[in-house]
Amino acid sequence: MAQSPKPESRIGRFAGLLAARYTRFVRNTSTVVYEPSDAVARAGEIHPFILAMWHGQFVLMPTLHQGAFPVSAIAARHSDAAVVRTMLGEFDIEVVQGAGAGERKRDRGGATALRIATRLLKGGSTFSMTADIPPGPARKAGTGITMLARYSGRPIVPFAVATSRFLVLPTWSRMTINLPFSKLAYVIGDPIWVPPDAGEDVLEERRRAVEAGLNRVTARAYEIVGGNLARVTPPAPPEALTAPAAEGLTLKLYRGGTRLFGLVAPLLLAVRGRQGKEDPERRGERYGKAGLPRPDGPLVWVHAASVGETNAVLPVIERLLAEREDLSVLLTTGTVTSAALAKRRLGPRAFHQFIVLDVPEYVRAFLSHWKPDLAVFAESEIWPNLVMESSARSIPIALVNARMSARSSKRWKRLKGISLPLFSRFDLVLAQNDQLARAFKGLGARRVQGIGNLKIDAPPPVVDVMELERLRQALDGRPILVAASTHDPEEEIVGRAHALIARKLPRFCTIIAPRHPARGKAIAEMLRGKGFRVALRSEGKLPDADTDIYVADTIGELGTLYSLTDIAFVGGSLIRHGGQNPVEAVGHGAVVLTGPHWTNFRDFYTALLRRKGAREVSSAEELAAAVEQILTQEGELERMRGGAKTALASLAGALDRTVEALIEMLPEGSRVRRAS
Repeated sequence: MAQSPKPESRIGRFAGLLAARYTRFVRNTSTVVYEPSDAVARAGEIHPFILAMWHGQFVLMPTLHQGAFPVSAIAARHSDAAVVRTMLGEFDIEVVQGAGAGERKRDRGGATALRIATRLLKGGSTFSMTADIPPGPARKAGTGITMLARYSGRPIVPFAVATSRFLVLPTWSRMTINLPFSKLAYVIGDPIWVPPDAGEDVLEERRRAVEAGLNRVTARAYEIVGGNLARVTPPAPPEALTAPAAEGLTLKLYRGGTRLFGLVAPLLLAVRGRQGKEDPERRGERYGKAGLPRPDGPLVWVHAASVGETNAVLPVIERLLAEREDLSVLLTTGTVTSAALAKRRLGPRAFHQFIVLDVPEYVRAFLSHWKPDLAVFAESEIWPNLVMESSARSIPIALVNARMSARSSKRWKRLKGISLPLFSRFDLVLAQNDQLARAFKGLGARRVQGIGNLKIDAPPPVVDVMELERLRQALDGRPILVAASTHDPEEEIVGRAHALIARKLPRFCTIIAPRHPARGKAIAEMLRGKGFRVALRSEGKLPDADTDIYVADTIGELGTLYSLTDIAFVGGSLIRHGGQNPVEAVGHGAVVLTGPHWTNFRDFYTALLRRKGAREVSSAEELAAAVEQILTQEGELERMRGGAKTALASLAGALDRTVEALIEMLPEGSRVRRAS
């Protein structure tokens, strides 16, 4: 019997053994029909292949092959799947752990499972997997199955099994428990091949073919046994709202509470001012008191939280102004760093204000002065009073580059009294991917599209040419690693990696740019305590020939640092933070190293890693080995740069689609005439 990849708990193993015996009992007491009649023989002729089925219908799958040819399967790593892993093992099916996350926040080893599955197929084992991945949506094939077919060169074969007697559990996939003494049908469909050079369009066409094939064989299996297909078919998603939901009690309580917040707001802003987080000369803007007059003509109001979101929407602002010569744009943000960025980057007909506090009276004063023709919120910056008051004034509202963590999504779902009336007031939500689009639909958004991430199309961070030249002269050609946007304790790990690299590359220098520059002195002290020679940029120092590690504890210099290096480790990824944006580094020609925790930028890293345009490391030793190999192995640096360029090109286009959608939401006006 094939062993499960890790020891199972006694309870899980016992339950798995019982499940295997019960499955054999169902098979042995039932009248069996195959379609086609020589299905097993035909399967043997095209073996190895990918045996695909819907999630709710997999229980009797192990009884199909009866040892006719080697079969392996994929099962989730979590303890709940121990029963399935043990049951499959009882049928001599080799089990690969690691699937089950689908497109969710947590990566349960799907990339590793894909590599192992490919190896098994190429080694002569048919591989069995469910096409729809928990937690759904049910009966929608994921992209993993077509990618596996492309990498392995083996076909996908749709498969279904049904019994005339069964129970249905109320799960997302309508898990079916087959009963003994039934009529039992195995149905195998035509193989679906995926070319090894398949692009995105072909992969999507084959993914749809898998869905259609599985629906056909499932319907046919239940037709043969006389079973009710509707009982095992998951319900369709609820109909989208056609109008905003009514404001409920929970939201009314929130809005009332924010009125009370207005009483303590001056004290809060005073404290933040002493911490350098507020501009005291512009504090009135936080109360809705405008610091500038409203310009004539149509006005788009764009709100971004901080620097990252501002960088994403600046190209949108530039394009909107280029498209409409009669347009002005108001950009609001909440931090002094983003205000400084706006001051540097905003051109004519665009200006900045600090965002008003989410207090009804302040919000009304803000809207009464500015009277925007369109309100655009970026990413996850959603304030209930701003949204509700804008909607009450019939201002069209869009959420662009929309994203939401799995934790936030669950929190919003628990607060339906707030989320439903709030999200249903957005006239348009442009999400970063299809998974996020589904999440926003589930929260009540009425018009949602998954169009990609604006940060792909955003220009890389600006470079200070003079400072870049000063740093180059100071480093005098030394090989370097920039560790950017690091979090505690990543600096200590980077320090250990530096020590390992320096043994083989004696002139090596590491530059650490912490995510929070205020930590610079503490980082320097920690590294000095470990014997490193450290210089601090905030003290006006440059690295010299004796500097081991240079701590760049300043703001707004990532573009300069990325232009300085061939390799960048992007932080927040060796800890469970979720990673930081790798596109900025790639935009300046640096190849990216990341830790295993990059779920905040899943689309970016998935594409980069798939095309070998980035590398994943999980320790100081792996980081050191990767840096050494990239710097010393001929051609590796250029290969990674080429892979990164291809990866990001495949994700581009969100900027064009966003601008086009926003222009359509504006009142008619003067478009810029373009030369033919």
